[in-house]
Amino acid sequence: MIAESDHYPPQEPAAAQEPVRRGGSILLVLLVAGAIVAIALALTTLGRAQAQPYILGLLALLAMIGLFNLFAFAAGIIRFADRSADDPVVRRIADLAYDGIAVTDSRGHIVYCNAAYLTLTGAASAHDVRPVERVFIGNPDVSEAVFRLLKASREGKRQQEEVRIAGTDGGHGRWLRMRVRPLGQNKREAKYAVWSIADITRDRERQEDVFQELQHAIEYLDHAPCGFFSVNAAGEVVYVNATLANWLDYDLAEIGSGGLKLTDIVSGDGAALLTSITPAPGEVTTEVFDIDLRMRTGRTMPVRLYHKLAFGADGAPGASRTLVISRARDERADPQRAAEVRFMRFFDHTPMAIATVDRSGAIVRANARFAKLAQGLGSDGKSIFNTVNARDRHLLVAAINQAALGQGDIEPVEVMLDGTRERWGQFFVTAVEEDERESEAAIVYMLETTERRALENQINQSQKMDMVGQLAGGIAHDFNNVLSAIMMANDFLLNAHKPTDPSFQDIMQIKQNATRAATLVRQLLAFSRRQTLRPQVLDLGDALSDLTMLLRRLIGEKVKLDLIHGRDLWPVKVDVSQFEQVIVNLAVNARDAMPDGGKLTVRTANVTTEEATQFAYKGMPAAEYVRIDITDTGTGIPPEIIDKIFEPFFSTKEVGKGTGLGLSTVYGIVKQTGGFVYVDSEPGKGTSFRIFLPRHHPEAEVAIPEAVAATAAGKEAPADSKPRTDLTGQGTILLVEDEEGLRSLNARGLRSRGYSVIEASNGIEALEALEEKDGAVDLVVSDVVMPEMDGPTLLKSMRERNPDLKIIFVSGYAEDAFEKSLPKNQQFAFLPKPFTLSQLVAAVKETMTPQ
Repeated sequence: MIAESDHYPPQEPAAAQEPVRRGGSILLVLLVAGAIVAIALALTTLGRAQAQPYILGLLALLAMIGLFNLFAFAAGIIRFADRSADDPVVRRIADLAYDGIAVTDSRGHIVYCNAAYLTLTGAASAHDVRPVERVFIGNPDVSEAVFRLLKASREGKRQQEEVRIAGTDGGHGRWLRMRVRPLGQNKREAKYAVWSIADITRDRERQEDVFQELQHAIEYLDHAPCGFFSVNAAGEVVYVNATLANWLDYDLAEIGSGGLKLTDIVSGDGAALLTSITPAPGEVTTEVFDIDLRMRTGRTMPVRLYHKLAFGADGAPGASRTLVISRARDERADPQRAAEVRFMRFFDHTPMAIATVDRSGAIVRANARFAKLAQGLGSDGKSIFNTVNARDRHLLVAAINQAALGQGDIEPVEVMLDGTRERWGQFFVTAVEEDERESEAAIVYMLETTERRALENQINQSQKMDMVGQLAGGIAHDFNNVLSAIMMANDFLLNAHKPTDPSFQDIMQIKQNATRAATLVRQLLAFSRRQTLRPQVLDLGDALSDLTMLLRRLIGEKVKLDLIHGRDLWPVKVDVSQFEQVIVNLAVNARDAMPDGGKLTVRTANVTTEEATQFAYKGMPAAEYVRIDITDTGTGIPPEIIDKIFEPFFSTKEVGKGTGLGLSTVYGIVKQTGGFVYVDSEPGKGTSFRIFLPRHHPEAEVAIPEAVAATAAGKEAPADSKPRTDLTGQGTILLVEDEEGLRSLNARGLRSRGYSVIEASNGIEALEALEEKDGAVDLVVSDVVMPEMDGPTLLKSMRERNPDLKIIFVSGYAEDAFEKSLPKNQQFAFLPKPFTLSQLVAAVKETMTPQ
């Protein structure tokens, strides 16, 4: 093969391989011009007639020479020489270059080569020079690389290859770097290819030496008696030596493939200590930490870390260099070291954040939990005061000042923590020994109380709402009794007066106001979740579409209504009228929040169990729901009152423009239906109410017995139902009501329709009356809440005597309030208070009619 050479003596380039360039001369031009002038003067000595043929011949000769030169220039045979191409400096650079250079034409013939090319290719002279592909033909180690170079030269591209040439007679081989590129960009220059060959054997040998040394260093580091790892700024472990990998039971190949993070190998909150070092631009910081590392099996091992971290000029941390010394042996061999390790574990793994501070609040030492807390709050970790909101900072300052003076029994302070979201913490401050107060003034313990406060607020709010609900329900019950008496007496007056009577309009005014009062009472019952619901399976898409015209009239022309229905909505089971009331109330509130107009969007969608888990709304279990979002672009709700909006009688409207029961009614109806309602609002941007109604599964329903269904028909007594043509009847009715005035009015009304009425003020009197009649009673109409014996207890006693006895319960409370206290499969009818005379008589007639 070709002999190896390290230095090449300068040689002259092969002249035969380059076209000869001739230099021009101004003297030659002057001689030619002088000869032509001399001939012209000689011809002037002859006569005109004799000189004319010679002159014409000379001009013809000159014209022919000029014409041929033009054709030759156009054909490229003659061209103007570039004087810069003959620059001796530029030429010598290529001729004496250290790398071999050769230029080939489109046919692959060499038109130029320098001396180094001759030496590297083993050519004895310019006549023996060969192109690259012919020099290395037949060498299997080089042929593929040469083929790629040839292909690139033909396509006018650049290409580089590094190949190893085996030595002859078992000698050392050599490395060559081969390059090829087009001579230029224009069409003519692109036909030529410039080849270069460089001997890079020495460079390769130096690289191999460095690589071998690096391999030895890695082997030494891998098998050192201590661990070593490196972590980048993103917290990813980029290197772990074999010793540490063995300690942690990790495979080195697995770690090298990436995916392992600092938090995977550091136990507890220890990773926060390593990432909480205060940036020092342009400096290198080394810290010592005693923490636990976590093995892949989950077990831990105590270690001491010497953590070295370099910061850039901008303060950005680079990759760390961390030395790991195992303290597991110390724990077993030395009792004092074992105690130190146990204290370290207690200090770093306690759920309480601990730090020692000086008089100015600067943090001297801190455990892992405190470092994690500071990072979560965005604090720089230098001062403990930076973790506390500026509003409450003075409380912690005062406590630390007391500790600095050596005071004991310092009261804990609960303050708002600094940060983007509301967080709370309770700080316990204790003084240190007097001789240590120069460097450390106090020990501060901190427990985060955010979740505890949120839970307390939630419980307090729930208890308050329940108490208000009980109060509202009690008030509503008493009001229903009063309203029932007013409405019953009003019906008697209407029956006694004709429309032409002067007082008829006054009586109608009483009726209208009583009806309005009954509506307010129903809203109170809705909030207290004690109203009677008539749920039915409903498609929300259809229900909302039916409400569209009503909603457009309610919100007016300034507000644009946009309904967006989800696909394939699941069915829900709700009271249609109450659901409509929810939507109307929210739409009216949204309208009032957009006095200058805006957009009201009603959006529906299914919510899967997984999605419900992601919402993480407090109090809402993970299940399947149908979601209704009602969003406006109004003024929004201020944060300080958003927790009060569902309370009854709370209103931000002017006096006389709202009852404060709109949102409380929404809350009560949704809760009684088994759903949940939440609000998100941003002042100046708008409000979104999110209602979640549980998905209804039809297969879960149990068929209602015919007898119960027949009895349920008696429960449907809507307030606006039309009286039947004939509401008279016959039979004995036992009327049980503790309100004497209401009882007498009800009895009077029933007697006016032909019934015989027995009156009783409570359950005991009713049982006595039933005994006197020997059970000859066709129907019992009884209140639910009464002294001495309530309605459900009365029902049980009467059914023991007469299982077929028909009963109608009347109450200002919801049917569900007492139905749970009844034995199963008990049949009864229900009439909610307040009711009119016609509604009472209609319910009695329907219940007594044989089915």
